[in-house]
Formats: sequence, structure tokens, C-alpha cells
Amino acid sequence: MEQMEQQKYNRISSRKKGGLVTMPFIFSNEICEKLAVVGFHANMISYLTTQLHMPLTKAANTLTNFGGTASLTPLIGAFVADSFAGRFLTITVASIIYQVGMISLTLSAVLPHLRPPPCKGEEVCKEADSRQVAILYVSLLLTALGSGGIRPCVVAFGADQFDENDPKQNTKRWKYFNWYYFTMGASILVAVTVLVYVQDNVGWGWGLGIPTMAMFLSIIAFIIGYPLYRNLDPAGSPFTRLVQVSVAAFKKRKLAMDSDYSTKLYQNDELDALISIDGMLVHTKQMKFLDKAAIVTEEDNVKSPNLWRINTIHRVEELKSIIRMGPIWASGILLITAYAQQGTFSLQQAKTMNRHLSKSFEIPAGSMSVFTIVSMLSTIALYDIVLIRIARKFTGLDRGITFLQRMGIGFFISIIATLVAGFVEMKRKAAASAHGLIDHPKITIPISVFWLVPQYSLHGIAEAFMSIGHLEFFYDQAPESMRSTATALFWTAISAGNYVSTLLVSLIHKYTARPDGSNWLPDNNLNKGKLELFYWLLTLLQVVNLIYYTWCAKIYTHKPVQVLRTETTSTSSDDQSKEGPGTGTGTGLELANRV
Repeated sequence: MEQMEQQKYNRISSRKKGGLVTMPFIFSNEICEKLAVVGFHANMISYLTTQLHMPLTKAANTLTNFGGTASLTPLIGAFVADSFAGRFLTITVASIIYQVGMISLTLSAVLPHLRPPPCKGEEVCKEADSRQVAILYVSLLLTALGSGGIRPCVVAFGADQFDENDPKQNTKRWKYFNWYYFTMGASILVAVTVLVYVQDNVGWGWGLGIPTMAMFLSIIAFIIGYPLYRNLDPAGSPFTRLVQVSVAAFKKRKLAMDSDYSTKLYQNDELDALISIDGMLVHTKQMKFLDKAAIVTEEDNVKSPNLWRINTIHRVEELKSIIRMGPIWASGILLITAYAQQGTFSLQQAKTMNRHLSKSFEIPAGSMSVFTIVSMLSTIALYDIVLIRIARKFTGLDRGITFLQRMGIGFFISIIATLVAGFVEMKRKAAASAHGLIDHPKITIPISVFWLVPQYSLHGIAEAFMSIGHLEFFYDQAPESMRSTATALFWTAISAGNYVSTLLVSLIHKYTARPDGSNWLPDNNLNKGKLELFYWLLTLLQVVNLIYYTWCAKIYTHKPVQVLRTETTSTSSDDQSKEGPGTGTGTGLELANRV
């Protein structure tokens, strides 16, 4: 046993790279990629309605469907990365696919025959034909496929650069999630200010061309850092292992389990070596029916196991960990549904309001999300510098509060955001009514767009708490060989949230329609709608969701790991590079349960 653990330690040490020195390359890729993604998406509702002349609800649903698809494809990318390609290769190939999609979309904005002719004044605009819409959809599909390889792997690949068995680097790992989200937010801030301004005032050719060039630079930056990266080998298909455990448990479903069955569960450290470098998962008492997959019977050959009949307890606990994460995953869906309205209906609200800072300068409606980003960045900085230190005094945790507590705070703030949004919409419509503009949707209502700042800012604060906590939860609680897959779950929650938004908008638009043409969510005149009721419906749904989440968090069982601890004087790759190879003066092996 000790010899096997020593061999595992030697294998880890021989592959030691990574550390802080890799962060500039990974963050450069993330900054440029987010500049491309957000620069494309932030103002896309305006592109679809003003350039392709889509009706508002169709344009809103197109965007949320695209957002949903782009957040669902990470499951494919995660499968490829965890199964055979590895994270570095997956990110590189996916970035190139995304680049092709961006080039296609930019060409459609530059070439006149790829979009409908512009309309003037009050005349009826010609909507994009099927060929023009097809080019749009192909471009969106390529970018969605590219995102599928980038999103689940970049976060996990960055976290992989910090050794979980090194206490000093493990502390840097949870800080990394804050740094990751902060750099991502900074690039988004540039996108929703500079790029949206270019799109509205210079042209869509440059507005989409700049993100396309940024994407190209991100690929170059990422590839240059290859020699420095800590690349973990893929350990085979995680989905196959999950299915094997399920099948084995089903085959042995009639097997009797005595009181001391847990002492008879199958373990094979050699078989699990590649999927347990950071530590072995230990047995838990939940979901006992799955334990039957690890009970050895006379028919099982433990020296050459048939994994469709007998599995190690480590593999059984992998499946249990994924199942336990499901309810927490589901709780994040409605927050994304609420957040998605900023890019659709909140943006349309902004377009009807006075956005002038001076006589000559008007804030682009798409740049209103700058308040979301600024509040998110400010909250992350305040959390990392001040709040963690204060919370640490009460909780004793290095990270201040747990990721489950962090998520709960985000859920509560999101409820306040949609509640406030409803009251602001009533204020906007009251101003339209007072000035006789209810029937004139294209005339600016004399009410400042800064009335929308509270709802945008509250959504940003909510994201700083919930989204980072959600991301950290998936990475920390997932089996180590499934971390790309687990990070993909973060994006599939976003996918589901966007699809729920599409479903909710479609149902409300359909069932609130009246013979006189009135509707909660009208296509052409938001002044005649009942958008505030839609916001309050979201508020009510989120209250129910918070109650559900609180119950899930209370009963959640954290992943128990038997950790291989190493004690060396050289604790990071950065230190090794300074002292030269082989400067560690001592090695020790210690098994510790981490829950």
C-alpha cells in the first residue's frame, strides 16, 4: 500500500508544472474570448431588430435560444476533454471553430446582400429572408459549438494549474475563481462600453470585426503558454463509468445487504490510479442501492474485473457525487432566467428612455449592462479584500463563507432585483402616460435611463455571489476526473435558464393576448404592455426557488476524499524554478479525510 502511494506521489511530482506563471496566458485567452462573446451578444437584440428587422419577441427568443444552446454544448466539449482529447487541445480546437463563426457573422454584417435593406421613417421594414436568417443561424451554431469546448475547459484548466495536495497552492485555487470572474468581468466591461458604442455609432462591421480579431489574439496567447502548463491526462469517458456503475447496481439489485456490507466493498487502487490522483473517494451511507455495484460476489473476478458487473467504491462514489449535485444545479436555473431579461426587455426599456448625458452624447442602450459589470467587479473586489477577512473571524474558514452560503446570498439579492424592476417599469409607463406617449413607442420618454441602474446593479451583485459560488461548488464537489464535465454543468444551468426564459416569455405572450391587441409582452409597443407583472412573476418564482435551495443546501452531503498529502520544502512550481530541480528536502505521505 505504501509503495503504491509512493508511486502515485512520484507520478504527480514528475508532472509538476503550472502555478501562477501560467495565469497571464490563460487569462489573456479568457479576456479576449469574453471580449468576443460579449461584444457580439451584448447588443445583439439591437442587431436583430434594427438590421434584420425581427419582431421583438422573436428576436428575444432567438437570443435566449442561442444562449441556451451555447450553454448546453459544453457537455459535448467536457466529454471530449475528459475522455480522450485533454483540456488544452479541446480549448484550442474549439477556439478555432468559434473564430470561423465570428468571421461568418462579421461578413454578414459587412456585405449588403446578406441582410435586408434599411427602412426609413415609419415605413414597414422588410424582415430578413430565409437565406439571410440561415447564415445568421449557422454563424450562431458555430460560435455555440466553439463555446462548448472553451467554457467548461478554461475554468477547470486554470484551476488545474494549482496542486490540490499542496496547502499553499490549494489556497490559491479558491482565490483563482475570484480572479477568473474578475478578469472576465473586466473584459465584459470593455465589451459593453467600447464595442457597443462602436456598433451603434461606427457600424456593425467594425463592431463585430473587433471581437473577431480579439478572438484570434486569444488563440495565439493561449498556445504560446503551452510549455508552462500543467496538463493532466484524460482518464477515459466519465459517462461510461457512470453508466457502468448504474448497470452493475441494477444487475445486483436483488442482492441482500447485511449490516457490515460496507467492509466488503471492492477497492482497486491500481485500477483507479488515473482517476484518483488527488485522493480516493471514501464510502458514504447515502444511496445504498448503488453500493451493490461494489459488492463482490462469487461470480466476480476481482483480478480482471468486468466493470459492467463489479465496480470499485471510488467509482460508485463518483456517481453519488454527481447525483448529489443535481438539486443544487437545478436551483441556479431561475436566477439565470431573471438575469436573461437584462439583454432583452430591460434593454428595450432603456431604448425608450432619455439616455443623454449631454446634448451631444447618448448612452447606447446596450451599454446599460455596464452597471451590472461594475457592481459585479466592485462586489468581487470588496468580497476578496474586506468581506472574507471579516467573515473569517466568525467562521474560521480561509474562504470566509462556504460556497453554498455564498450562493444563497446571491439568490436573495436576485429576488430584490426583479422586485425593484417591476416598480421601475411602473414609473416608466407613468411618465409615458403623463406625456401622452403611450401610443408612440419610437419617441423618447422624458424619464432618465438611470432609473434602471438599481435593477442592473443588483443583478451584478447577485452574480458576484451566486455565479462564483456555483462555479466553485461544481469544481470542488465533482470527482477529479470529471471536472470539465462538472464545469459544463455550470453552463448547462445557464442553458436551462435561457430556455426557461424562452418558454416563459412564449407562454405569457400567448396566453395574455387579448382581442383588442393588448398583451403583457407586446411585440411593437412596450408602453402598452404589463412588463412589471412579468418581473413580479419572476420574483415570486425566485422566492419559491430560494426556499427549495435552502432545503437542498441543508441536507447536502459534501464529497469525502481520502487525500494524499505531500510534505516538501518546495511547494510550487514557481519555487522549484527558483531553487532548481530536486531541491525538495523531504517527502512524506499522509492520508487525510477532507470533507
